[in-house]
Amino acid sequence: MDKFCVITNRDKDEDLVITKKIVEYMKKNKKECILLNGRPSINSDYFFTDTTGVSKDTECAIVLGGDGTIIQAAHDLLGKNIPILGINLGTLGFLAEIEVNNIYNALDCLFENKYNVENRMMIGGRIYSNNKEMYAGSSLNDIVVTRSGFSRIISVSVYVNGEYVDRYRGDGIIVSTPTGSTGYSLSSGGPVVKPISKVIIITPICPHSLYARSIVVSAEDQITIKIDKSKKTQDEEAIATFDGRQAILLHAEDVIDICKAEEETKLVKINNTSFFEILRTKIGQGGELV
Repeated sequence: MDKFCVITNRDKDEDLVITKKIVEYMKKNKKECILLNGRPSINSDYFFTDTTGVSKDTECAIVLGGDGTIIQAAHDLLGKNIPILGINLGTLGFLAEIEVNNIYNALDCLFENKYNVENRMMIGGRIYSNNKEMYAGSSLNDIVVTRSGFSRIISVSVYVNGEYVDRYRGDGIIVSTPTGSTGYSLSSGGPVVKPISKVIIITPICPHSLYARSIVVSAEDQITIKIDKSKKTQDEEAIATFDGRQAILLHAEDVIDICKAEEETKLVKINNTSFFEILRTKIGQGGELV
């Protein structure tokens, strides 16, 4: 690899100390490298990276931060087909496999083409209200529907390929990719799934039932979530979030269709560490979830 871009979470590397070292090392090795700037999103409290200056021949994006930074970078680079190498400046770093003390070795591996690329499945969701599409987006981790009111529950009906599965009453429901299976879904009792698998996980959040469990379906299946009318209906019944980003208010009878997205996220893997070893190291000893 010879041409790179760098995306940094400036809360994690406030003075760009680590970032500047990477850029300098790139230049020392006669590699092309541009540092991308983050901007606040309109009408939202999250930041995105302006990728308009990224050329088509960019071979890799170096992302410094935690897993949230990598997920945001994956959205910002969507459609550009650029692999991402994550450098962990966060706490857990399940997606960011490179630690700060191993940066130069990792960069050398990139220069010498000693790496692999994992294609991570994404899911896409479309929200309909009164049969009109009101939002469409994709997620690397999950699409979550949660209650909008304080100290109340919501009811959702779930269908797979048009076939009724069940009605869930509780705090909401998570539809997760294999990558997202070690995040919110796991903390809600969902299964751990190898990240390169091609499945979708449906996990209820705090269900008011002793028997509600996660369901794993094929990546080729289509999942439909319908917001049911509660006994004490308020204007907004629920909120949908895509990878924890924008919150879309949902009303009774609104519908979300979810299926495998056409896009994928490419993650650069340098270490030969297996998924199960990472699992034991990162969360097997009481580590935090992402």
